[in-house]
Amino acid sequence: MEEYMFRSYVRDCQVVEENTSYLEMFNYSDSFYDSREEHPLTDDEFDNFLCRRGAFAPPDNLRHGTSLLSGLRLIIQKHAKHKDTFKHKVISLRHDAYESMVRKMRLPARGIETTAVVGPFFWCSYDDDDENEDPHLQIIHRKSDVRKKGKTRGWEMMLSYSFKTNITSGFVKGTPSSDVEKAIMHLKECAHQIGHPMLLPVIILSHDLSPMNDQKQRDARDWLRRLENAVSLRDEVEEHEQYFQDGLIEVDSLSRDLVECHGHVLWKRPQAYLALAKEMEKAMVKFDAKLSISDKEDLLQPRERAQRKELAKLHRNMLSRIDFYKVKLTGLQNYIHITLERLKVQREAREARLNLEIAGEQRRIAHASKRDSTAMKTISLMGALFLPGTYLASVFSMTFFNFNEGESPVVSVQLWIYFAVTVPITVLIVGAWMWMDKRRMEQARKDDEDLEKNIEKMEKDIMFHLRKRTMSKAHTWNSIIPSPRP
Repeated sequence: MEEYMFRSYVRDCQVVEENTSYLEMFNYSDSFYDSREEHPLTDDEFDNFLCRRGAFAPPDNLRHGTSLLSGLRLIIQKHAKHKDTFKHKVISLRHDAYESMVRKMRLPARGIETTAVVGPFFWCSYDDDDENEDPHLQIIHRKSDVRKKGKTRGWEMMLSYSFKTNITSGFVKGTPSSDVEKAIMHLKECAHQIGHPMLLPVIILSHDLSPMNDQKQRDARDWLRRLENAVSLRDEVEEHEQYFQDGLIEVDSLSRDLVECHGHVLWKRPQAYLALAKEMEKAMVKFDAKLSISDKEDLLQPRERAQRKELAKLHRNMLSRIDFYKVKLTGLQNYIHITLERLKVQREAREARLNLEIAGEQRRIAHASKRDSTAMKTISLMGALFLPGTYLASVFSMTFFNFNEGESPVVSVQLWIYFAVTVPITVLIVGAWMWMDKRRMEQARKDDEDLEKNIEKMEKDIMFHLRKRTMSKAHTWNSIIPSPRP
């Protein structure tokens, strides 16, 4: 099953090209033969490196009694620049080269299934071949972030440690924005400690949880404090940091800063790294358990015994460091929780202030409407008072009535003509009004339906403009907020 899944996943992957190099470091019981090599790795030498042939063959002219203490053999792509290099189902080696690397270096085949994992990821296990006399400890450690400026970011490593030869083999890749290059430099400075397979993962973790991570949370808290001062109109607020000018709220600037501050706080959540540290501790236990079984200290040479003591010391040191990071992350988790709660209060205060502004505007509109309705009521009352008299005056002033003395009859017999003309015209006018009102109501109903259909589009447009403003690189604290529009 594992073999089939591995081959199917590899075949489904897209291949991108990246510059590849190799790193080889070996420590011998005679330090004269110690070596440190890092050079570009071409396609025609790739298989030779995997099989340790040609220029990569082990030295065959060692002095009598000289043995290999520890070694490290890595295929490295530390400047991965292709925009899709960490996309799901993308590898940076040819299909056949990738398969050959995994098989010949005894790397974890499940690594191909982690191309889409989110957040920091760490996995460690013994290889599945129980009958093999050369057991291996396999490690997968990676972190792939979302796209930024159209490019994927992150780093990954697959390692395999041989308990028989004490050699760690692996594949490491990272973008320029990652800490892979710094970690490789750090690793080369610790060349005498490469006998521990967890050395490189712990180095990567130490760079990932550097003091810069803590400083970023402190900067976010300072930013939050400025937001609190601005929202609550405290005296500590500088003039250019004021969000309420002339009684109007600067919603765009305030919302942008709240969103950006929230994003800073959520950077590298401690919960994810706490889980990763626990998995690393399990890997340390697995390595120590297997090493203790295979250890025969009475048969070791002096430098081998010294190397074993150094390895045990390093093991304790890394366990202590992992525990240190766990305590540090726990404190950071509490710190972030308080910051997020305070941000929540500021968002609620912003909404309350905005609702108050909206309520004020609605109240002013209501007062204006009330004044207009009062004026219309007065006009209607005056019309109601004078309309009957005006109508009667118009009727009695017609020639159908004759009120002169001695004239007869007073009312003309042709008065029916007035009603014969007036009634049909009135009916026609009322009918035309009812028809026009019905058409107006139908048009209003269609407009309401169109409005409902366009609500989703309107919301998308609003969110687009909000995101566009939020992602602006302009720093609010260094720019003066423009005065509100009149």
